[in-house]
Amino acid sequence: MGPGSRVTLSHVVRFDKTVLLAAIKRMLNFNAPPLKNTAAEPVWKVLIYDRFGQDIISPLLSVKELRDMGITLHLLLHSDRDPIPDVPAIYFVMPTEENIDRICQDLRNQLYESYYLNFISAISRSKLEDIASAALAANAVSQVTKVFDQYLNFITLEDDMFILCHQNKELISYHAINRADIQDTDMEAIMDTIVDSLFCFFVTLGAVPIIRCPRGNAAEMVAVKLDKKLRENLRDARNSLFTGDNMAAGQFSFQRPLFILADRNVDMATPLHHTWTYQALIHDVLDFHLNRVMMEEGAGAEPSPAGARPKKKSRKTYDLTAADKFWQKHKGSPFPEVAESVQEELDAYRAQEDEVKRLKSIMGLEGEDEGAISMLSDNTAKLTSAVSSLPELLEKKRLIDLHTNVATAVLDHIKSRKLDVYFEYEEKLMSKSTLDKSLLDIISDPDAGTPEDKMRLFLIFYITAQQAPSESDLEQYKKALVDASCDLSPLTYIKQWKAFTKMAATPANYGNSGVKPMGLFSRVMNTGSQFVMEGVKHLVLKQHNLPVTRILDNLMEMKSHPSKQGKKVVYGCSELFNAAQFIKQLSQLGQK
Repeated sequence: MGPGSRVTLSHVVRFDKTVLLAAIKRMLNFNAPPLKNTAAEPVWKVLIYDRFGQDIISPLLSVKELRDMGITLHLLLHSDRDPIPDVPAIYFVMPTEENIDRICQDLRNQLYESYYLNFISAISRSKLEDIASAALAANAVSQVTKVFDQYLNFITLEDDMFILCHQNKELISYHAINRADIQDTDMEAIMDTIVDSLFCFFVTLGAVPIIRCPRGNAAEMVAVKLDKKLRENLRDARNSLFTGDNMAAGQFSFQRPLFILADRNVDMATPLHHTWTYQALIHDVLDFHLNRVMMEEGAGAEPSPAGARPKKKSRKTYDLTAADKFWQKHKGSPFPEVAESVQEELDAYRAQEDEVKRLKSIMGLEGEDEGAISMLSDNTAKLTSAVSSLPELLEKKRLIDLHTNVATAVLDHIKSRKLDVYFEYEEKLMSKSTLDKSLLDIISDPDAGTPEDKMRLFLIFYITAQQAPSESDLEQYKKALVDASCDLSPLTYIKQWKAFTKMAATPANYGNSGVKPMGLFSRVMNTGSQFVMEGVKHLVLKQHNLPVTRILDNLMEMKSHPSKQGKKVVYGCSELFNAAQFIKQLSQLGQK
């Protein structure tokens, strides 16, 4: 995945989704530890969140899981909501001016029986006083049961991956930080936003990090501010969030994590790089946010008959979650392997389905409902097990359909844009391997990729070149790019960036990775396969050593007591963009 303008890594202290999940579940249980006895009926309640709260909760809990915890309704704060006077309401919102106003309005309108106010980030004293006076005026002081600062201002996407925000991410984007006309006050505000989220992360983690960062850029500014905020909190013994009762259920560990802050500028090539693994390809070519893929259905369907209204394309969403075993196993696999595995799953499912049908027909139960089958079930244990596995079979079928649709959409992009060619060529550029054809040939080939693909390829060549191309060569490349309908603004910015980094530091080294071509993937997996992979290269990934990985390895080696348990690395970023979004930001910077 193309990380955003800052990559953060943490080590040793146990962080995974369960830490954040436990905090959310505690909040949804009125800030009391959830009961172990699940037989007890939960207290029914409504959840009111803003977009920030929605983004934090949605990758962690499904609607069914919320219902199991007693959440009957979950509504956006700024939507039209009817009064439900006999139900408690749990609020989970940012402490912004407009959110506070709306909460005060809810108190005046007496919408709910009681109010549990949970703020994603710490609320200021003046805003707390606004709520208090609104509660007094509305005679609702006794109904405001609890007010909590939750310190949950970050989004956990996976066990080892978090992002700082999804809403308003353009406010802390690479473009926002690197604008030529940025004012000091704007920069301060961006740094404060980033520091607030990182502070929340470490409060939830229950650990005070050892901070490392390069000097003289945005990463250092964040590091200095975060260090100051952590120290101030530790100094205030009574209210420290890292000691005693304030600690989230004994999360505190004496083993401090190493926290590495890197500026996006240490590695500009990787976010532009065409990818070859399943998850990275989905992020690159499809609409993929917060673990959810949005796709247009029937994009490749047959055209409507003449004169008929074109069929409206329906948008379908798929959640790719930790509960999906196929996803967990294959998200990091090269795409051809994924296509093969989906086909194998499909064949296995069909065999299982045929077995159930065969057993039904042997017993003359075709077309009968499941009730009739279960009455006869003592006749044959075989049929019982087949029928009892039906729900499991249906879930399997749902996941197979999901991955068939998603992988087919990805394959369409690979074939129409020759993404395997781009991936292989860029790997060679980044690993300084010998190239089998000239860059100009690919840029000039009308069948190879979109103008954006060509621009990405050229930028990687320009960024990773030890020696910048001569002016005459550059003009030739520029002409080819313009002829291929490319926008040259990103190149304008990268030229300035490269000139500046040349003065400031040594260029990033991408090591000698690369790919091993295994010949064309022309063997169609079997005649009935869903995936016609003819003409697509079967490339096998080799170990990568990207600049951030090298930084991490070097810092880990410097530790005087190397950890016996091995490394546990957590990645985070200020914004998670794909190559198209990054190119757009570079283009905006190049136009200034």
